[in-house]
Amino acid sequence: MCLEAKEVATWWTLDPLALSMVGVSSSVYGAGLTRLWRTVGVGSGIQKREAAAFYLGQLSLLVALVSPVDRLSDVLFSAHMVQHEILLVVTPPLIVLGRPIVALAWVFGAKRRALLVNRLGSRAGELWRLLSTPIVTLLIHGLVVWVWHVPQLFEAALRSEWVHAAQHASFFATAVLFWWGILRGRYGRAGYGLASAFVFATAMHTSVLGALLTVAARLWYPLYADRAVPWAVDAFADQQLAGLIMWVPAGLLFAVLSLALFAAWLGEVGRRVARNERKNRKIQPL
Repeated sequence: MCLEAKEVATWWTLDPLALSMVGVSSSVYGAGLTRLWRTVGVGSGIQKREAAAFYLGQLSLLVALVSPVDRLSDVLFSAHMVQHEILLVVTPPLIVLGRPIVALAWVFGAKRRALLVNRLGSRAGELWRLLSTPIVTLLIHGLVVWVWHVPQLFEAALRSEWVHAAQHASFFATAVLFWWGILRGRYGRAGYGLASAFVFATAMHTSVLGALLTVAARLWYPLYADRAVPWAVDAFADQQLAGLIMWVPAGLLFAVLSLALFAAWLGEVGRRVARNERKNRKIQPL
């Protein structure tokens, strides 16, 4: 590549929308977390590791939207793929693990907090629980990922900042919905076994997309060929690298998460069996 490391290091976008979004959400979460821990004790309601996961998610969001990765994504498909994988596979599960709804509820006083809880139990809450069931989130999330990789739509996002923002917003929103259904769904830990299968299914279809990009005989997005000229980069090799990023590292991360969910489900099954055995021993006649 033609550009020196010093030059690339100056490519921080400092996008005011991204910075304000991360700043506001981090501040609101911090305010709710502080009030929660002052009231019920540090680590109660939201564990320390869950709070750490949320802020790691916020940090990864800055890497995707503000760091040189964002600028590089305009000229290198492989960098664009890294950005997308952060928005799809890294940031959303970290934020969901942080229990943001709990922190948001504690931003308000007791009365408004009770009102929020009641609303979540209403029809709006039922609609959310329906949309966040694993099978629904799998279909919505998968559809969004595949549709945005249609060449006409993907290149439209490269040409327009507004379309690009819409692409990122839809990736992030559907990924949060997907991971919410997987990690915080209505079935709780008892549903982790099924959730593991849905994560594995997502790994499969995204890996197929990555494989298609890797073995393609032509460029899917010719616009990158024009933009890569000043960098002396082979656009075809760059596309293969992008496909490999989606295929291998992202697929492995999905596989690890799927195994972790399966292990959590086995642990929950074991605890239920142990509880039932203790209960049965207590009620046995003397």
